[in-house]
Amino acid sequence: MNQLQSILEFNRKFVEEKEYEKYVTDKFPEKKMAIVTCMDTRLVELLPKAMNLRNGDVKLIKNAGAIISQPFGSVMRSLLVAIYELHAQEVFIVGHTGCGMAALNSDRMIGSMRERGISEDTLNTIENSGIKLNKWLRGFDNEKEGIIRTVNIVKKHPLLPTDVPVHGLLIDSTTGELELVIDGYQPLPK
Repeated sequence: MNQLQSILEFNRKFVEEKEYEKYVTDKFPEKKMAIVTCMDTRLVELLPKAMNLRNGDVKLIKNAGAIISQPFGSVMRSLLVAIYELHAQEVFIVGHTGCGMAALNSDRMIGSMRERGISEDTLNTIENSGIKLNKWLRGFDNEKEGIIRTVNIVKKHPLLPTDVPVHGLLIDSTTGELELVIDGYQPLPK
């Protein structure tokens, strides 16, 4: 049985046995928070447990490195929807130790793309369209730098209400210990 079949079989039983009932909530975050965090597999259950979150508490947005690289991209749009439409009142940027986006090697990744069949023509077309893959695939030098950069992008966004605190936290990928990097109740450091 492949992964898809396994998931669909499990899901059929999940619905038949009404396992979903313990997760029923509405679309508004109970704790009025939006969190941007990394897609790292270690955080799937660890982050909610370490932050005392359960289903329905927050709007959780995940991507590689918890990075907002485009001020008008989909992650920032999701945050603005969470604030204006779903009544989130605080934003948390949560990076983690041992993040794969720290010192990401874009040249190696582009090499992997070539090995997996992405043609030079495709890569050249993208580059000639103004997208610099080496810059687009860039991570950060260390996890705290990534958190600080993303908090600054969010906090300085022209569409973010000035009364929304934007916090930066670093979670230990093993223990779940949280380190405060930026207190959103305080002015941003210069």
